[in-house]
Amino acid sequence: MSKKYFQYPLPLSAGEPLSIEKPEVISSNNNSINHEDRAFHDWYRFVLSYPPHLVRDYIRDFDLNTKSVILDPFCGTGTTIVEAKLNHIKAVGLEANPFPRFASTVKTNWAIAPDELEALAAQISDSTYAVLINQGIDDRTLRCEPDVKLKQLDEPAMRAIIKNSISPLPLHKTLVLFEQIKSFENTPSYKYLVLALGNALVSSIGNLRFGPEVGVGKIKPDVPVVALWLNEVKKMIEDLHLVFGQDYPDTNVFLADARQPADIISPNTIDAIITSPPYPNEKDYTRTTRLESVVLGFFEDMSQLRGFKKTLLRSNTRGVYKTDTDDQWVADIKAIQQIATAIESRRLELGKTSGFEKLYARVTKLYFGGMARHFSELTKILKPGAKLAYVVGDQASYLQVMIRTGQILAEIAERLGYQVERIDLFRTRFATATQAELREEVVVLTWPGQDT
Repeated sequence: MSKKYFQYPLPLSAGEPLSIEKPEVISSNNNSINHEDRAFHDWYRFVLSYPPHLVRDYIRDFDLNTKSVILDPFCGTGTTIVEAKLNHIKAVGLEANPFPRFASTVKTNWAIAPDELEALAAQISDSTYAVLINQGIDDRTLRCEPDVKLKQLDEPAMRAIIKNSISPLPLHKTLVLFEQIKSFENTPSYKYLVLALGNALVSSIGNLRFGPEVGVGKIKPDVPVVALWLNEVKKMIEDLHLVFGQDYPDTNVFLADARQPADIISPNTIDAIITSPPYPNEKDYTRTTRLESVVLGFFEDMSQLRGFKKTLLRSNTRGVYKTDTDDQWVADIKAIQQIATAIESRRLELGKTSGFEKLYARVTKLYFGGMARHFSELTKILKPGAKLAYVVGDQASYLQVMIRTGQILAEIAERLGYQVERIDLFRTRFATATQAELREEVVVLTWPGQDT
């Protein structure tokens, strides 16, 4: 692979900036997914996920092979572990959000016979059409008799989803379809059918719009729910045919806090990490998965959601709790304290007084403290010489105070004994708030071992 070198200033201490020679190993400067990469990845994917080609680049750059074990401690929807499996490399994922964890588990389990999945999906679609017809609803022609009593979620569940994120009639049809799917809960096909419905909910059944933030887009009074679900199932069947009967390594995805990886993974077993943690900003990542999580029963109300949030890295003010103490991990890092002070000074200067705005400085310290705790715990499970790649981005969400995320994470890692190899530029993105190009980077580290 040809490599382009250039100098990038990386201030790792309060002293003079350090310039690190950086080989650019990224084959594309955006996060779009190529057509040839859609297999398995496209079963369910965050809009802002990093692309599969990035994972392949670092698999090659780290010289990983079939004897290696890759960990993604912020697994999300499984880009790293899917790509590792496709390259015949064993992988482990940690994810604290239940639905993405479920999705990653399904996306990396290819043991189902595709013909079996196809036959059951056809049976369920027929039974769902029949039930809806008996209720006065024709999902094929989008006709509905007047005064049909529509199913709804329980009131606490309705409060948990984004308002107007799904229209009443599509919600009713989705719940009817889900009931039919649940009657086959004990079959090997069940989890694939549920994931297909989850993907259809966010991509075509609901009213969600995805950009920098998740919100409500065009309201769709009715959509062909069963057909949209079947399209997702068909996609799975086509991909499963590509690998059926072939031997691929097992993967494991654990519902776990990335700040406590040693609770799950055995010591000195991980050869590499390729991951993207949350960034310090105001994105509540649980909103991205709220519709499918609630409709499909992964949590039932906001109190249950708050329980899950406590196992997440603190990266936005809606996930901060009075008992949080991760900020103690970075109390002596001058760069982080200076950023927090600048954010608070800016808040006072602008007269910002909301409860969330008052937490901006604190969540910044909690974020980097949580990452310090994460890096520290990793040292128990990494093999000496393990390679790490962290996809992170500069942020200016907190009152336009710049946070050079990659640079600060590099300093934290170095303090904990990691070697900072370089910071690779992945892409730049234009931030409307600051009218500036922000860097999205990959922090590349080596763990030399405890005795080095």
